[in-house]
Amino acid sequence: MAANKLTFRIATIDDAEPVQTLVQSAYRGDSSRQGWTHEADLLGGERIDVAAIREKITAEGNTVIMAFDETGRLTACCEITQKSPDVAYFGMFAVDPTRQAGGFGRQVLEYAESYCRDTLGVKKLEMTVIWTRHELIAWYARRGFRKTGETRPFPIHELNNGWMLKDDLHFEVLEKEF
Repeated sequence: MAANKLTFRIATIDDAEPVQTLVQSAYRGDSSRQGWTHEADLLGGERIDVAAIREKITAEGNTVIMAFDETGRLTACCEITQKSPDVAYFGMFAVDPTRQAGGFGRQVLEYAESYCRDTLGVKKLEMTVIWTRHELIAWYARRGFRKTGETRPFPIHELNNGWMLKDDLHFEVLEKEF
């Protein structure tokens, strides 16, 4: 079943609460288990709080993109951070867990890539994925991302009232050149 076409807009400070609710539902807790991209077996607690979302929305060089379905319902979001004139970071990617595996994620990623190329003028998009998420890494690989061979430590200090359920977590760095 093909996803309906999403519409996109840049988040404002007033969008912090719905974005936080979406991100939390996609990654943590029982509701996240309805989708395939959750971290519920790896991490517990809150993924991010509203204050941190507000910071992301207002930070220099940062853009939070929201995606809405045909009824105007917030369906997905992501964050783009310009790291240098040529490189942007793609993160905080969340799709409503009840709507995952329906093509919405692909639309968001394609929009984010266009935004990075056309608006920011970058030549490379970088991201990190928890190393145990092999199916997610494979999904990104099918969309042109490749492992760089670089790993980064898991930011335990950023768990935001959360906790690790596994003690060997770190990130794989993926990138896509335009």
